[in-house]
Amino acid sequence: MAVGWSRDEAVNDQIDATVKSAVQLAKSRLPEGESLSHCEECGAEIPEARRKAIPGVRSCVGCQAEREKRLKGVEFYNRRGSKDSQLK
Repeated sequence: MAVGWSRDEAVNDQIDATVKSAVQLAKSRLPEGESLSHCEECGAEIPEARRKAIPGVRSCVGCQAEREKRLKGVEFYNRRGSKDSQLK
C-alpha cells in the first residue's frame, strides 16, 4: 500500500510499533510477587479467591475499579494523533 512518499511497509511498521507499546504497557502493569491479604489502599480484606485468581494482587475489587476509571484513556498512545509520527 503506497502512501505518498512513505515505504510500502511503513504503515505496517507503525501498526506493529503501536501494538508492541500496548503489550509492553500491559506487561508493566501486571502484579508481581505474593498477593496481599488486605488492600494496600483501603485496608479491606482481599478474598482468597481473588488472591488465587490474580497472583500478586495488591488491591480489593473496589479500589482496582476506581484506579482503572482514573487511568481510562491515559494508557494508550495513539501514534496517528501525533504530528511527529505521521508518515510523510
